[in-house]
Amino acid sequence: MIIDAHTHIFSPELIALRTELCQSEQHFGECYASPKAKMATAPELIAAMDAAGVDRAVVTGYAFASGEYCHISNDYIIQAVKDYPDRFIGLAAVQPLEGDQAVYEAERCFAAGLRGLGELTADGQGFDPTDPRLFQDLATLVQQHKGVLMLHASEPVGHLYPGKGQTTPEKVLELAQNFGDCQIIAAHWGGGLPFYELMPEVAASLKNLYYDTAATSYLYRFGIFRAVCDIAGVNKILWASDWPLLGQARLLKRVREESLLTEPELEQVLGGNAARLFEL
Repeated sequence: MIIDAHTHIFSPELIALRTELCQSEQHFGECYASPKAKMATAPELIAAMDAAGVDRAVVTGYAFASGEYCHISNDYIIQAVKDYPDRFIGLAAVQPLEGDQAVYEAERCFAAGLRGLGELTADGQGFDPTDPRLFQDLATLVQQHKGVLMLHASEPVGHLYPGKGQTTPEKVLELAQNFGDCQIIAAHWGGGLPFYELMPEVAASLKNLYYDTAATSYLYRFGIFRAVCDIAGVNKILWASDWPLLGQARLLKRVREESLLTEPELEQVLGGNAARLFEL
């Protein structure tokens, strides 16, 4: 089974509001101001998955600074999962700064069949991921539902790109240390966090943290798959595209040809780990 652990879809309603959203949501504008940045619907993702041979996808909308827009996005994710129950695994966007309202929204989405929260973006939403008070109730809820918390992460060094932000490895580590029993997905290779797992105390703090490979082509050489496998363990890597930012078929081809992983390791990375995490 091949599972793409990080994709984005939008309702036609939000796509129609693109210009307004770029003006009112600064982080969204950074990511989607360019006409080359595609906003796609659930049927378009299904077509891409069929063409690439992807069996399932973890679908997210966008973690807006506005809780109202998060709610609209979540409605679409909920409906998409209902429409394609054997293909989609849904995550909900919430605005952690809204406190109880964020918890109510998360509860609504779990009750509707979604499997976690994400891809939350600290920079775009203006929250501090290291504040344990901010995430206590949300993390507790995620644990109760055996769900996941996906957080956008970025590198403290290297080139700039739209939406990069400042959620660097030490912040992701602190979040994981604050909520050690919560299943966390650090998107985009955790901003380089797996390399610090060479430190025993860091590795011990990250037993429930996974790394997704979203946008690898824009960030690293594909030797990162072998490196992180050797450092953190093959069981912690979730293949992900960040579709529609990057195409699934080409990424799958490059992973198979350039990752230096064995066939059993590829089976885990391309779907086995995600299937276990989401109890498929």
